[in-house]
Amino acid sequence: MTKRNKLFVFGGIAVGVAGLIVVNVSSGRDRGLEVRLEGVSRRNLVSTVTASGKITPKRKVDVSSDITGRIIRIPVKEGDLVKQGDLLIAIDPALFEAGVLRARAALSGAEANAVQAVASREQARRALDRAEELRRSNVQLVSDEQLEQARTSFKVAEAVATSAEHQVEQTRAAVREAEDQLKKTVLRAPMDGQVTRVAVEQGEVAVPGTYSRETGLLMTVSDLSVILVKVRVDETDVVRLHLGDSTSVTIDAFPDASFTGRVTKIAQSAILGPAAQSATGDRAVDYDVEITLDNPPGNVRPDLSATARMVTDVRDSVLTIPIIALTVREHKPISTETAPRDTAGAKKETEGVFLVKAGIAQFRPVKVGIAGEEYFEVLEGLKAADTIAAGPYQAIRDLKDSSKVRAMKDPKATDTKREE
Repeated sequence: MTKRNKLFVFGGIAVGVAGLIVVNVSSGRDRGLEVRLEGVSRRNLVSTVTASGKITPKRKVDVSSDITGRIIRIPVKEGDLVKQGDLLIAIDPALFEAGVLRARAALSGAEANAVQAVASREQARRALDRAEELRRSNVQLVSDEQLEQARTSFKVAEAVATSAEHQVEQTRAAVREAEDQLKKTVLRAPMDGQVTRVAVEQGEVAVPGTYSRETGLLMTVSDLSVILVKVRVDETDVVRLHLGDSTSVTIDAFPDASFTGRVTKIAQSAILGPAAQSATGDRAVDYDVEITLDNPPGNVRPDLSATARMVTDVRDSVLTIPIIALTVREHKPISTETAPRDTAGAKKETEGVFLVKAGIAQFRPVKVGIAGEEYFEVLEGLKAADTIAAGPYQAIRDLKDSSKVRAMKDPKATDTKREE
């Protein structure tokens, strides 16, 4: 075969292949967009809110010192169980014992001065009484000046005695204060519980946490008889929660177990830090929610990471559609009963699905209720056995009203992505 004839043969084959490709593409377009079809059916739905947080005890007490002193003894360690009143930390008492001795010595001196002042007052009183008696018996025996001097001496003695008595009370208070300071050199357990943190070592100096709680923290005692999970829930979800909602909790440290609990506290005010307070309103707002575990693991510890799945609603045997099937298109609202007359016929962005009949997809507005893991509850717009386009995501996004569609060859192939 000549070179020219070979070119004609190969050219003819190329044209034929190209023609087949064009025919196949055209045929595929005529057959419609490939989508996953699914019938509207009834299911049991469970609506949940999932949030992450940490394990925390029902009650914990941070032990700190009210005095400054060197720690000479720490008889407990982290993990130890303690009873109320057990010794936790001992601070060197020498300085405070000396303070008590000084205060008591000052009290003794003040009491001696008070006794002397009272005696002087009584002596001045007797002198005044004698002068007045002599004055009454004979005016010539005591002059006015002498009588006035006796009265002044008594008033002065009386004032000195009163001052001495007050000084005694003041020094007694100083003794009580010194004794109280001495007692504070021994720190005892404020409740029954477990030592969950020891922040200092023997030999360190304990200081009061006047300006910072963390600075003065020595030890933490926690009551682990009741275990809570404290999570942060977004403002859009917290309104769906109620006290008593059942909860399933997974703890990262126990990956093969799940624990049940109940919502026992929902904060009424948001968690607002310095950054959030200065925000202009576009920052996410979270609320604290507490969950009490029914049967927590025995070796659970505070601050372990946990995830809570809180059940907010349950629906039995309701019409459902896949979450991925719900989309938004410009369409008349599903209900115009409450719409103003001048806008009742206007189109707007409406939620709905693509109802498929005889290979044609028609947009159908729907009203949905609660959301489960993969399905929405259908309140209006569809009936059982209706067939809808249920995926994949890209096909649902690009699908237009009255488009031709056909069932996917692999019904399990689906893209579960959704636009945030």
